[in-house]
Amino acid sequence: MKTLWHEMNRRLLDNEDFILATIVASHGSSPRSEGAHMLIAPDLSIWGTIGGGKLEAEAIQKSRDVFDAKASCIHAFFLTGEEAASTQMICGGEGEIVLDYYDSQNNEQRQIFSALIQNLENGQKAWLITGIMANGRRQQCLVNASKEVVGTFDCEPAFYQKMVDGPAKLSIHSDVLDEMRIFIEPIIKGSELFIFGAGHVSHKLAPIAESVDFHTTIIDDRIDFANVQRFPNSQIVLVPSLEAPMPSLGIDEDSYIVIVTRGHMHDGIILEQMLSKELAYIGMIGSKRKRDLLYKEILSKGVFTEEDLARVFSPIGIAIKAESPEEIAISIVAELIRVRAERHVSP
Repeated sequence: MKTLWHEMNRRLLDNEDFILATIVASHGSSPRSEGAHMLIAPDLSIWGTIGGGKLEAEAIQKSRDVFDAKASCIHAFFLTGEEAASTQMICGGEGEIVLDYYDSQNNEQRQIFSALIQNLENGQKAWLITGIMANGRRQQCLVNASKEVVGTFDCEPAFYQKMVDGPAKLSIHSDVLDEMRIFIEPIIKGSELFIFGAGHVSHKLAPIAESVDFHTTIIDDRIDFANVQRFPNSQIVLVPSLEAPMPSLGIDEDSYIVIVTRGHMHDGIILEQMLSKELAYIGMIGSKRKRDLLYKEILSKGVFTEEDLARVFSPIGIAIKAESPEEIAISIVAELIRVRAERHVSP
């Protein structure tokens, strides 16, 4: 999947300058939340969106000055309800957009993005740290989970060490040092969704989840169901049995788990294995009656507690009276989107 970061790296390698527009502060009601991105080319064409309407038009118009000066800036915006309505938006609000100028001839910039893409491909976390002065001068570096730094960042040693040691928030956030605004953004591969079971619901669920930037992995023991013909954009893991311990799948605290296997027994076996992990989300299909019976059986073994089971979203999905596989899939993805958005809200 081509991400924003891949597109930025491509433009740098192709000697194309651009501006990265990022919403870094948002109050009240605004088109998109903090962390929304849009690339602006010298001809003012765009890639991505920060919400459209007056806000986006302001950013594009301001980018003319940024290109002329080859200097980044922080642009404050304010949208009244009347202005929002005039641009066919139903929301207003205020906040800040960073218009960050990227010079494709800057070799250090290329090195930073080469390392950034390598971290993405390896599934390693990293943080992109950008400092912008009032006069538009900028500096940038990349810090990975091993505290390795690519690029130079000139600031007082104690603050520099603070950035290297403690940037690990899930959402974009900022700090202030003298006259420099510093923006720290997590660089992660994406939302990894592991779907246990390759039946009718999974078949509808995977493409909908992929359309909102979840990377899907399908796990099942039936080759007639778990195959690239049915799931062309998913990673397929064909296991000998759903009753056996699962192989190492790369599941971690940022992973989303959906259990939609073909049977009550399989769901329980998978659930018990997942309960021992720190996860972003774990959901299991089934009625309340089925859930309660399964929970009673799990609790009787004395390994997990009611507190452990309270982490599970079951019955799975937003309550929209879904019945068909398509409707159930939509309700599940809606719940995944909500959980992901809540995790990425700055505390």
